[in-house]
Amino acid sequence: LETACLQIAAWAGRKEGEHLSIAVNISAREFRQPKFVDYVLAALERTGANPNNLKLELSESMFGENVEDVIARMNKLKSHGVRFSLEDFGTGYSSMTYLKRLPLDQIKIDRTFVSDILNDPISGAVAQAIISFGKAMGLSVIAEGVETEEQRAFLAKLGCHSFQGYLFSHPLPLGEFFES
Repeated sequence: LETACLQIAAWAGRKEGEHLSIAVNISAREFRQPKFVDYVLAALERTGANPNNLKLELSESMFGENVEDVIARMNKLKSHGVRFSLEDFGTGYSSMTYLKRLPLDQIKIDRTFVSDILNDPISGAVAQAIISFGKAMGLSVIAEGVETEEQRAFLAKLGCHSFQGYLFSHPLPLGEFFES
């Protein structure tokens, strides 16, 4: 989290980087730490990072216990500009009742659906349902694990226009990010 905030602050001074956000995966254990919200806010303050460029990725498993506390913590961070993405959407056990109350900005189509999307009609139907759900909730939708142009085109035809995966790049050292 600290490294991500430092990078957000560094990119703020570059024209090509000022609009970029960094997503940080947060485990349920981390998120439930009593001082987690204070820790995030302190990291933003120390580094001078724009909180609008920090996206915390949470998994559905986080909402199994004490959902009210999770929502309160998310709302507190959201009030400071931090954004949230729900990853592995469709693979967990979250109730739609809770999902509609979460201050999310984005949901991610899990790679397990993307990898089979061209050969398995059910994976395509699940992806379409997630995209429709996201649109209805006013959330952006990103597909993870996109490895081929055919997968990207199929997802785009369904209405998903944000992607991550090896089709675009393998992980890079930071110094090569803008060069690729």
